[in-house]
Amino acid sequence: MHAQHPGVRPYGAAAIAEAAALIASGGIVAVPTETVYGLAADARDSAAVARIYAAKGRPSFNPLIVHVLGLPAAELIAVFDAAARDLAARFWPGPLTLVLPLRAEAGIASLVTAGLGTIAVRVPAGRAMRDLLTATGAPLAAPSANASNAISPTRAEHVVRSLGDRVSLIIDDGACAAGLESTIVMGEEILRPGPITLEQLFPGEGRGLVTTQPNTGPRPSPGSVLSPGQLESHYSPTKPLRLDATSPNSDEWLIGFGPVSGDETLSPTGDPVEAAANLFDALHRADAGPKPRIAVAPVPEDGVGAAINDRLRRAAY
Repeated sequence: MHAQHPGVRPYGAAAIAEAAALIASGGIVAVPTETVYGLAADARDSAAVARIYAAKGRPSFNPLIVHVLGLPAAELIAVFDAAARDLAARFWPGPLTLVLPLRAEAGIASLVTAGLGTIAVRVPAGRAMRDLLTATGAPLAAPSANASNAISPTRAEHVVRSLGDRVSLIIDDGACAAGLESTIVMGEEILRPGPITLEQLFPGEGRGLVTTQPNTGPRPSPGSVLSPGQLESHYSPTKPLRLDATSPNSDEWLIGFGPVSGDETLSPTGDPVEAAANLFDALHRADAGPKPRIAVAPVPEDGVGAAINDRLRRAAY
């Protein structure tokens, strides 16, 4: 795959310097985070942000996450209350995105926030993205580095396959550790499940309601999308996807889990964290494989299983 794309660079100082120069000139760069590969641009540069939307074919009412190096940088663009600061202290750097009121003087391009009065902000842990934030000195808007509604990329070759020459530079730092997009929280509500679970965020009863349930109700209108990752149809392979399959039909590639072995497995031991890291990689292989349909074994809702099932339901929508 890499040989077919001249812009793939191994992670290192040279790749970071080249990427920072591209971003400074208004370009876009594919860069790995600990969650998935992101398509990054300077969040203050509306023309650069427009290039992200154009490369992805993304609906302009779907806002982007802004990545910064730490809480002080986040406080320059978002208004934090005590609860948000507590979450930041507990989970940053890491796969948690907070949706907070946008500071009027933040200087963030309105395309990033889709015109909303809130901003989705995250302090990433992945070394490549942190190095790029340091090198650019800029807040970086970065959705997943794939065509809109396609399977999210957890390896550089996934980016090549999905975006091709629409991105000129891809930093390759291997497979992403978490393999699922960040958990998104607004107030005490989880807008998108992710690697950080409900139980970790809000220990105790009756908190952290998930406000988006895919496959129910009408598709969201532009005014109802509060954060990234809320469109019902998302993370989708090109082939039909059947969920909760315990055995495959003759025309299906079965992705197993635990006791269901399949053509390949998300986790032979039934470990949901291992399954999360392998999910998008397995969907990419199944989508490129010989069978016309895909089936996925049941994954329990416990812990990060809720985030895995959220992605699978949207992929099958």
